[in-house]
Amino acid sequence: MHMPSRLRRSLTRLRRDLAFLASGMLLHLLTALLGLWAAAQLVGTLDGSSTAAPMILPVQVLLLFVAGIGLTDGHRWRHRELTGVLIPRLRFAVPGRQLAYNWLVAPCLGVLELLVLPLLAGGLAATTVYAWEFALVPNDWRSAHPGYTTTTACLMVAGIATLALTPVLAAALVRLEHRIAPALLRDERDETLKRRVEDLTESRAGALDAAAAERRRIERDLHDGAQQRLVLLALNLGIAKVALPDLPPEARQVIDEAHREAKEAIEELDTLVRGLHPAVLDERGLDAALSGLAARVALPVKLQVEMAERASPAVEGVAYFVVSEALTNIVKHARATRAEVTVARLGAILRVAVTDDGAGGAVLSGGTGLKGLAQRVGSVDGTFRLTSPVGGPTVMNVELPCLAP
Repeated sequence: MHMPSRLRRSLTRLRRDLAFLASGMLLHLLTALLGLWAAAQLVGTLDGSSTAAPMILPVQVLLLFVAGIGLTDGHRWRHRELTGVLIPRLRFAVPGRQLAYNWLVAPCLGVLELLVLPLLAGGLAATTVYAWEFALVPNDWRSAHPGYTTTTACLMVAGIATLALTPVLAAALVRLEHRIAPALLRDERDETLKRRVEDLTESRAGALDAAAAERRRIERDLHDGAQQRLVLLALNLGIAKVALPDLPPEARQVIDEAHREAKEAIEELDTLVRGLHPAVLDERGLDAALSGLAARVALPVKLQVEMAERASPAVEGVAYFVVSEALTNIVKHARATRAEVTVARLGAILRVAVTDDGAGGAVLSGGTGLKGLAQRVGSVDGTFRLTSPVGGPTVMNVELPCLAP
């Protein structure tokens, strides 16, 4: 059964939100539990009921301090991996703000997360209450108590309402964390350095946009100019072959060879144009462009693209180039029987994964263009990771920051 795309995106987002909240609950409540333990030991010290408390209390305070700093990396990881929100580790650390988040804000967020997850479980249980009754309640009891169906119906309605409310509450709590965590966990920077970095980022973005525009211009010029003239040349040669049947064999052979060379040149130029910047990428987006690319590859390619909104043209161009070059390398060098391409936008990150079942052993310095791919990814501050053990499989993972389209 085909699931509507909107429902599929909603379920995917709910799954990510719940995973984000569940992981946050563990981290947020850890400092709360340590704090309660330290408070209990402090009370024992004051009233004299615990003789070991004076020795344990300093250890607990040290654990609270270490947790208040160390848990910051855990929160950075969950924000990045589960929702695509980047909390960068910058130049100057501010332990006070990290401690404030992990000691004061985190327990409150943990309690809210602890409430949302059981709410979902309760909603599921109430929605399926009829199934539970038929499975657990004997038929004789149901026959003797016909009025129970009204209560069951009310429970089911309440469960449906709870299930409808849970995604809204989960999304609201995730947005709240996205506002609070970056403000407190992001390290401070010198204002001069900050302005300099921002200026360089803007200038580089302008250079990338200019380069992308130039590639699109070259693509249009080749498509509308040289390619059209080659098509006309091939057409004229084909007409000559048909219209001049009495030519000497030597002349016909020359025309045949010229006709074949013209058609091969058209195919090569068409491949070059698509490699520069295919027109369908601008018109219909990355999904359509990659679908056409996968259809032309000489082996089965499983393609999955999940993008609720488009990225900037520069980032989409890099993503297309990465997939195109990766599939070309697989066909030429990997001795693979199939490949898989997954593209997904998660918040501010566009993730591209290319996998094949080939022989493996690929390295960045192996002369297959992987080093150029890594440099192209790095030009937009992306990350490039390659795993290719001998015997396969080879997995290429690329993460690109999604600039505003």
